[in-house]
Amino acid sequence: MAVDTTSSKASKPAGAATPAPAAKKQRPSSVALKLIMAASGTLLVLFLFAHAAGNLKIFVGEADFDHYAHWLREIGVPLLPSGWFLWIQRFGMLLAIGLHIWAATVLTIRAKKARPVKYSHRPKIQGSYAARTMRWGGVIIALFVIYHILDLTTGHLNPVGGDTEPSARVIADFAPSHWYVTLFYVVAVVAVGFHLRHGIWSAVRTMGQQTSKGERRAKAIALALSVILVAMYLSVPFAVTLGLVG
Repeated sequence: MAVDTTSSKASKPAGAATPAPAAKKQRPSSVALKLIMAASGTLLVLFLFAHAAGNLKIFVGEADFDHYAHWLREIGVPLLPSGWFLWIQRFGMLLAIGLHIWAATVLTIRAKKARPVKYSHRPKIQGSYAARTMRWGGVIIALFVIYHILDLTTGHLNPVGGDTEPSARVIADFAPSHWYVTLFYVVAVVAVGFHLRHGIWSAVRTMGQQTSKGERRAKAIALALSVILVAMYLSVPFAVTLGLVG
């Protein structure tokens, strides 16, 4: 009797499971990315206002400002070693900034991929200056945070170093002879203001606000908060430069 050799494959046992197709790599949705931006942005805004309020204590007196700065280092003691709370806070803020930039970058890339064909004649963009400069504003802010830590926190870039009192570092930083430091500070803070103004409005829209009245209210609140924050931060370097402090 002839043996059938037309197929060398073994027959599949009955009931054998079929290998499942490889699962596609999950990626965060655009809604999730917008929520990450809104949450991280809210955390950063709260920190900025709290930090600005602390900075204003220098107008009460240098001793009060130094006492406030030393008190911040002792938060969490004895559960945490002295100064640890501030470093945990700083790394937390850097993480929030990183998440904010990452989410914004991914959303920007997705938006470009969704429109692969460029317009032969691109219409004029109708949007605020802040909306068109959000990307560069974020970069300026990130660089400023790093510089700010190396300058007024560790003292590596400060004219009097890090072994002096906090008020002395602030006064040395914004002295008239260091006008370029004050100028960089002004540029960074104004960038924060533009970023905050557009960011608050965008966050409100992400949360579902779509009415014309609500949009006008959100823009007004965003503008007011941005102006207040910028004024709070710039009041200190301007006061030092003009000789009102120090």
